[in-house]
Amino acid sequence: MRRVRQFVATILLLGCCALIGAENHLPADQMAKAIRLDSISIPSPGELFAALEKPGKPNWVGQMRGPVGMNYKDRAQIALNLGSLIADGFIAVEAKDSQQVKNIGTDIIKMAKALGVSENVLSRGNSINEFAENDEWDALQEELEATQNEVKSSMQTHRDQDLVILVSIGGWIRGTQVVSAAVMQNYDERAAKVLRQPGLVNFIQSKLNDVSPEMRNDPLVKDVSSQLPEVEKLVSFPTGKAPSADDVKKVNEAVGKIMTQIQTKESK
Repeated sequence: MRRVRQFVATILLLGCCALIGAENHLPADQMAKAIRLDSISIPSPGELFAALEKPGKPNWVGQMRGPVGMNYKDRAQIALNLGSLIADGFIAVEAKDSQQVKNIGTDIIKMAKALGVSENVLSRGNSINEFAENDEWDALQEELEATQNEVKSSMQTHRDQDLVILVSIGGWIRGTQVVSAAVMQNYDERAAKVLRQPGLVNFIQSKLNDVSPEMRNDPLVKDVSSQLPEVEKLVSFPTGKAPSADDVKKVNEAVGKIMTQIQTKESK
């Protein structure tokens, strides 16, 4: 099952690059698979982590972080943090930490509820707890993906496309922070190549430009958007060449700075 997920995740990552003008070229059927989950082609944290595992097993326990704040009032900040929290759920599953999975699952539901998502999302909290209690890791991975998709579907139903975009971007930022940190801990050229995604960062920037003027002028969204061009430069190393350990560190620092702002910036 895991090998299948790794293969699919790799195809998805390559497909995203092809769709947004990177150098990879895929057949039409593989390109179709790359956009099967979202109206926006941003790889989920689970897909990023599966691709990272291909060269070797990362130290997932070392990538877990402390609790995320639950008292945000700004909807943009809630959405970005919700995306990052979903990424933490995938990390806890990879680390096989059932208690952490349950804690994060509870926080995901609380944060999703603050955004007014449907009861379908809220009901998934029980499933996450049940699978964690029984150490059903493959089922947990699938349930987290289903929860993420349910959150986005509920937002789309309520015409909150801006929030869908921010949830996806929050997950990507946290996912990239974790991937770069894991590569730094145990540098491997094959794993480091996962970080080459200039077209994807450019695509994310374009999606932020597509949000409503009100959301685009949110102080935190403006901060995130203003830092993406620098991230794009840092992940634009040549095709076929792995970034050096120092390059990976710079990527980690850049996305880490954004992640800190997402967690701590006060609403105006």
